[in-house]
Amino acid sequence: MMAVYPLVFAALLFSVGVYGVLSRRNAVLVLMSVELMLAAATINLVVFGQVAAAQLGDALLSGQVFALFVIAVGAAEVGVGLAIVLLLYRNRASVNIDDADLMKF
Repeated sequence: MMAVYPLVFAALLFSVGVYGVLSRRNAVLVLMSVELMLAAATINLVVFGQVAAAQLGDALLSGQVFALFVIAVGAAEVGVGLAIVLLLYRNRASVNIDDADLMKF
């Protein structure tokens, strides 16, 4: 299996996610960037699972199982993150993460 292309794609996707987290000030966009990084990790898990299956000659599904686990964790992360963003907007009338530097106000 040619694993280079999906791994390069995952690296680019992860890089875009890191850039989004570091450069954006909008909390929703930061959450979307974190989701890009989780998608890149999911792609890597699936590809490495396929590579391991090709090397061993056995159909291992461990990469796909871990990918499903990452997707479930990502869904939970989005739920908690959007709840935090909604509370931030309700209290500060803004979703700028620079305004959320205090734990108490």
